[in-house]
Amino acid sequence: MLLDSVRRLLGRHQSPPGTPLPVVPSPAAAIPELSDDDDAVWPSSRISVAEALWGEGFLFAGGMAETLRLAKPLGLSEASSLLLIGAGTGGAPRCIAEAFGVWVSGYEANPRLVTLANERSQRAGLGRRAQVELWDAAAPQFPRQYFHHAMVLEALRGAAPEPLVAAVTRALKPGGQLVLLEAVADRPLEPGDPMVATWTRLDHRPATLPTELATTEVLRRLGFDVRIAEDVSRREMREALDGWRLAVQAMAETRPPPRVVAAVLREAELWLARFRLMRAGKLRLVRWHALAPGA
Repeated sequence: MLLDSVRRLLGRHQSPPGTPLPVVPSPAAAIPELSDDDDAVWPSSRISVAEALWGEGFLFAGGMAETLRLAKPLGLSEASSLLLIGAGTGGAPRCIAEAFGVWVSGYEANPRLVTLANERSQRAGLGRRAQVELWDAAAPQFPRQYFHHAMVLEALRGAAPEPLVAAVTRALKPGGQLVLLEAVADRPLEPGDPMVATWTRLDHRPATLPTELATTEVLRRLGFDVRIAEDVSRREMREALDGWRLAVQAMAETRPPPRVVAAVLREAELWLARFRLMRAGKLRLVRWHALAPGA
């Protein structure tokens, strides 16, 4: 059973003694609906499982804490504006706006997530301060020289990095800063690899990933001064494993109904594939911090 596989994997990746576990809601108690036919990529069930693991508004491991860690080096303030691509259900724009007072313009490629993100921003009283708009990954366009800084959170999803980075370059004011977080593969992934096939199928993405070197070269070719290129794979794995450890514990205690278990196990299967690809060195998560032309 997949749940046993999750338990075995977690048993091999315990946090150091004394490390506090994050407070994560139980997926069994946090999934209000389980419709799988309302969106091909992000149905209600998948959104609910992800947010139960990482916090409302977050679809990635680490949630709010990781978002603020990525944003902090930018030196954001009420006097600055931030372009954030890969806004998901809006947790990242909202927490950054609240923490730093900055105006955040979020962009997300999935219409369902855009609608949900803006509904929540309105309820939170943030309105336009954390608004999310739809963008086209095939032809990225953003307001020219409008933003002081930018963050791009795993937004490529199989697309070549240059068109997106070029659009971000045009959107930044001279001397702006860019934080780019993206999955990379040092060698081409084999679509026939069972773990690659599982990951791409469940995450609804192609197996085409950029390399770290190629992405760095794109940034430099477009005039960026690349200050940091950091492999953050281990940190993501720790954050994800802590979240899943609590989820497995909660499921063992609450004995959720079969449909809830099925939704949780689909997401667990995706993360198991991602873990194994990272442990095998076939997949990495890299953070770049770069200064835009004119710095």
